[in-house]
Amino acid sequence: MTDTRFDVLCIGNAIVDVIANADDAFLEFQGLDKGSMRLIDEAEAVRLYGLMGPGREVSGGSAGNTAAGLAALGVKTGFIGQVADDQLGKIYKHDIESQGIEFLVPARSDVGATARCLILVTPDAQRTMNTFLGAAQLLETSGIDMDAVKGAAITYLEGYLWDPAAPRAAMEAAIEAAHAAGRRIAFTLSDSFCVSRHKGDFLRLIDEKKIDILFANQAEIEEMAGIANFDEAVAHFAGRVPTLVVTRSEHGAVAVRGDERASVPAEPIEQLVDTTGAGDLFAAGFLAGEAKGLGLEASLKLGAIAAAEVIQHYGARPEKDLKALAGDLIA
Repeated sequence: MTDTRFDVLCIGNAIVDVIANADDAFLEFQGLDKGSMRLIDEAEAVRLYGLMGPGREVSGGSAGNTAAGLAALGVKTGFIGQVADDQLGKIYKHDIESQGIEFLVPARSDVGATARCLILVTPDAQRTMNTFLGAAQLLETSGIDMDAVKGAAITYLEGYLWDPAAPRAAMEAAIEAAHAAGRRIAFTLSDSFCVSRHKGDFLRLIDEKKIDILFANQAEIEEMAGIANFDEAVAHFAGRVPTLVVTRSEHGAVAVRGDERASVPAEPIEQLVDTTGAGDLFAAGFLAGEAKGLGLEASLKLGAIAAAEVIQHYGARPEKDLKALAGDLIA
């Protein structure tokens, strides 16, 4: 199939992020594990929001952040995620479409409130996420535009969305539709929390050859492999997925495709402010390279550039011109 509607179609949680500063004492008093993500109900979301300091509301969600990075790099991008017919849902849809991303799921009035993530950023720039999934967890198979999936060169799925049953079934259906159309599936493990909950399913997807590009960070790939050694964990999965991409924060990233292996260092930054979205934007850069037919090293470089931009300000969406930062890589 040569008719491509999207270079990358992203499917994930449609979440509005509320970001506020906090100190370690606040996290300890609330019993929060710094740097982690936990799922909370609406009552806990209201309670914690009332205790947070002044916050900044920005549209987020892992795959949504990746879509924003892709669009900023000039890649034809679509997004699928469920919002409610409420104020936050309207904000989310506007933010997505204002970036040139096609938003493919109608808002619903029967799914409660639009999802939000309460993000506490400590002085060391670590982010602790408290996520109320709301409407996002009710994305159903009927909400997936399968023609869009079949028309996307790559469909990108986030592990965060694997927890609820309905979106999990929807993503499985999208995988089948994409592969039946000769397209590729990219999948991010998202968080060690997701790996610990769904390791069996993720391994099944790998063993059934349903993932063509797998994204992970060091903690996630080691958790998946059950090996507390980076190189050994990478080697454990390198031959099991066509393309493996693993990030290592300030130590850069590696990618393995068959007999080819590439690595890049992290991009230099002036100040580390907020690590929220670093992995999402890295994935955006790498997938932009894939969409443009660049090699592994150049795609990793694009990922490192995009990740470096987003960690130097609050929020998980790029603020500077990513195409300008990428320079000749995507000229």
